[in-house]
Amino acid sequence: MLVKWIRCTVTDRRGFERGQRKWAGLLGEPGFRGQGGGWSRGRPGVAHVFAFWESRAFYDSFMARSHDRLAAAQSGTFRDAQAKLFDYRFDVKTGFEPRFTDADVVRIAHCKVHEERVEHFALMQEKVWNPAMAGSPGMVRGVFGDAPGNEFLVLSMWQSAAEHGKYRIERVERLSLRAQTAADVAALAGDVVDLEPGWTV
Repeated sequence: MLVKWIRCTVTDRRGFERGQRKWAGLLGEPGFRGQGGGWSRGRPGVAHVFAFWESRAFYDSFMARSHDRLAAAQSGTFRDAQAKLFDYRFDVKTGFEPRFTDADVVRIAHCKVHEERVEHFALMQEKVWNPAMAGSPGMVRGVFGDAPGNEFLVLSMWQSAAEHGKYRIERVERLSLRAQTAADVAALAGDVVDLEPGWTV
């Protein structure tokens, strides 16, 4: 599975949201698995969108054929768009599906990892972080993916920001020490996203 993460700064909120609903046109595209997104809790005007495809081949075919027609509806409503593609590595918790209807919040962590620490980082994600997140009340599901250049994406869905906040306060510092995260990670960027039900496809 391929995960696409898009982040942009919205300059025309109403126009952007109107355009976002036009992405319902993705339904029926070969290989399309689901899409959702919403607004950053910490950065005003920043929108995040997450799309899931069965494979790179299906995604490339969509980009070559239908993407520009669907994207035209949002033209001029945002700036500083960044899109990144990640290959699915494993689930956070079990049975990941690209559904957004039973979560209110997505937590995203984008990590650039030192080359010699990549295997350790992935192992710690599997053995330390995943069980801790999976055991946290309110954590629904998630996915761990990678991209060329030692980049990794951890996307987790939560029932509420309050549940995610409890997990962060109670456990993150201790887990970071155990997983030696500071030694693995060269750069870390993250955000917490309030999902907009109208953006779900």
